[in-house]
Amino acid sequence: MMSETNFRNYRNLTVISLIKIIMGKLSNSSLCLTLNNKTMLQEKDLKQIAQRGISEEQIKNQLHQFETGFPFLRLEAAAAIGRGIVAPTEAERKQYVEAWQQYKAQGRRVVKFVPASGAASRMFKNMFAFVDADYDVPTTDFEKKYFDEIERFAFFDALDAACLKNEGKGIKALIAEGNYKAVAANMLKKEGLNYGQLPKGMLLFHKYPEGPRTPMEEHLVEGALYAASKGEAHVHFTVSHDHLEFFKQKVAEKADGFAKKYGIKYDITFSEQKPSTDTVAANTDNTPFREADGSLLFRPGGHGALIQNLNDIEADIIFVKNIDNVVPDRLKPETVEWKQVIAGVLVTLQEKAYSCLRQLDAGASEEQLKEIASFVERDLCIDPKGNTVDADYLRRKLNRPMRVCGVVKNVGEPGGGPFLTYNQDGTVSLQILESSQIDTANDEYMKMFTQGTHFNPVDLVCAVRNYKGQPFNLPDFVDKTTGFISSKSKGGKELKALELPGLWNGAMSDWSTVFVEVPLATFNPVKTVNDLLREQHQ
Repeated sequence: MMSETNFRNYRNLTVISLIKIIMGKLSNSSLCLTLNNKTMLQEKDLKQIAQRGISEEQIKNQLHQFETGFPFLRLEAAAAIGRGIVAPTEAERKQYVEAWQQYKAQGRRVVKFVPASGAASRMFKNMFAFVDADYDVPTTDFEKKYFDEIERFAFFDALDAACLKNEGKGIKALIAEGNYKAVAANMLKKEGLNYGQLPKGMLLFHKYPEGPRTPMEEHLVEGALYAASKGEAHVHFTVSHDHLEFFKQKVAEKADGFAKKYGIKYDITFSEQKPSTDTVAANTDNTPFREADGSLLFRPGGHGALIQNLNDIEADIIFVKNIDNVVPDRLKPETVEWKQVIAGVLVTLQEKAYSCLRQLDAGASEEQLKEIASFVERDLCIDPKGNTVDADYLRRKLNRPMRVCGVVKNVGEPGGGPFLTYNQDGTVSLQILESSQIDTANDEYMKMFTQGTHFNPVDLVCAVRNYKGQPFNLPDFVDKTTGFISSKSKGGKELKALELPGLWNGAMSDWSTVFVEVPLATFNPVKTVNDLLREQHQ
């Protein structure tokens, strides 16, 4: 029912707009009114969004979300060992590795999914600052460490060659004469290594006698070691459009060598983040932000947009791991073992869930229903709270995608952690949360977040088919209320940006989730260039 105030607003706006149409100042086709006095989408906007594969309704919903924001999540507790996090014994680890080996022996399709879209520019933030600084010699601790240990970087030889080509002198000679900025510039800029613009997957991370490797190559090796099934390793990279051809070229150069080394075949595929997952930007008053030519500004919807790419993968099991979390071969055995452990946990739980669903199909007895309910609550950590635990409830909680996530002990890294969280239906289950999803004004919640014992390193194994062998439609399991709004700028103007529910946060909110503690040694991200000087990357 339209309120009296809104009716008056609508009537007044309509009269004004009709006058403008009569005066030739507004075309009837571009007339678009809202009850909050804000002009919204014009005819040219509708054409622009249609070209991206986005509906008018989606844009209106996004603009509405700028106004309303996103609700904070209601927490019950931070997950911990014995309460949502499993810490398998040595004997159990062996059993899970064996379960994974048996699963692979059945010829199931396993895919290693590597989000690799982002440019590495943030990794070099400190060095960009040095190049632009009003001083010429290393001054900060970061700058000093970089130049003091520059020969330890896997890209040293390539950078030395770039300096020799562009400056007529190698790195040592340039440093000796105090020309530090030329060295840094040759690392960052296009005429040199162009590391300031390349994706992380294409940077030289690790040294080997036969030559340095990129993260892309290390992921190919990992795929051979724990994800290959029936002699074939399926690896999928999500890559930005600008870097796609370069990425493909480098993969083509390297894949055959690793295939021969490990006695397998590679099936390597690529995808881009879809334009249909971009989100419209808004002004600070929540009206659409427009470019200088009047067109709408769209921004990437964050890594949560990759749920669409994940949904397109044909697989039974999918490993998900970030591009920069890799180690040299000497440290891979522990990583490979634990990847197999969490995969073994997944397929063991999945088979049990399948068995429960078949019992429900057959008409489970009261005793069987109690056993199934116990499995859902004990092993999948789903607390029904006020929900009636009947066959329909159990089917909803079992017939959905499942993931097992490795978590590491909290060492102060920025990012999300494992929590027991209330869902839309009032149940409580395990979720990975980011700080932006937590009400910082709630002291109890902030205590949970800051004192949480574990951290999310983005180490997931996902089961994406139902008990009848059919693929789940993964977007059906996204919690759309878990997005995020951030402040950005464009051309000197402030704007609001909307990120979709994160891939391992809200995009997988309605999955069955289990956490397994994995060693800190399996978590070695590279967030800055100097992280490559850590012992784990040498």
